[in-house]
Amino acid sequence: MGNRVDHVGDVKNCLLEVRGIKKRFGGILALEDVSLKLLGTEVLALLGDNGAGKSTLIKVISGAHQPDQGEIYLWGKKVVITNPQTAKNLGIETVYQDLALFGVLDIPTNLFMGREITKHFGLLNKKRMKVETESALQNLKIKLQSLTERVKNLSGGQQHAVAIGRAVYLSKPKIILMDEPTAGLGAKESEKVLELIKELRDQEISIILISHNLEHVFEVADRAVVLFSGTVAGEKQMKQTSRTELVQMMLGIV
Repeated sequence: MGNRVDHVGDVKNCLLEVRGIKKRFGGILALEDVSLKLLGTEVLALLGDNGAGKSTLIKVISGAHQPDQGEIYLWGKKVVITNPQTAKNLGIETVYQDLALFGVLDIPTNLFMGREITKHFGLLNKKRMKVETESALQNLKIKLQSLTERVKNLSGGQQHAVAIGRAVYLSKPKIILMDEPTAGLGAKESEKVLELIKELRDQEISIILISHNLEHVFEVADRAVVLFSGTVAGEKQMKQTSRTELVQMMLGIV
């Protein structure tokens, strides 16, 4: 099929660029010569059927996997992302499907996990953590009835909001990678997550969004890159494409 890519967008505004990424797991070639650009202040949808290479590419960008070949650039400068902490230091946060939250703990404790605010003798400054948690969530227009609620008692959409709020508050990222953030959520909960994605873009945070839900993609994404069998099948502006065209790319028809 070949890598047919319609280069769209303002290249001068390129925030992240992935060039010629190749990744193999034993005898399985997961990614082959994958290239894409993420522009400043946009939502880029990463589409493809199961096994297309979406999650592998996200893990390469986030430092969870090392590419066998290829380069990554941030603001035009080549970077080597050796692990997830390196990605965080470079301003790249990842929110996976499992969210990595501690269900038996409350919201402030989850928000500050590993970076707790302490006072004398190393005791937790719970009051300040609660105040800063409230401020962080309000900044993203996230509304929760009680910050002392255990995370396991929150709805799916609320848990996603906490995970995203934690990523934004602690790391102040310029890029957030999201893997199926609305998977398993009902319509109302999904809409809350989509509104949060729009709010992040309004706050000049760029997002790479993996999603199988094309309705959600058309609602929040500016562009889409489609993967098929580990290669780039195409790239489209959302305003200049259709559901049918994207599905055909995902199936390798065009």
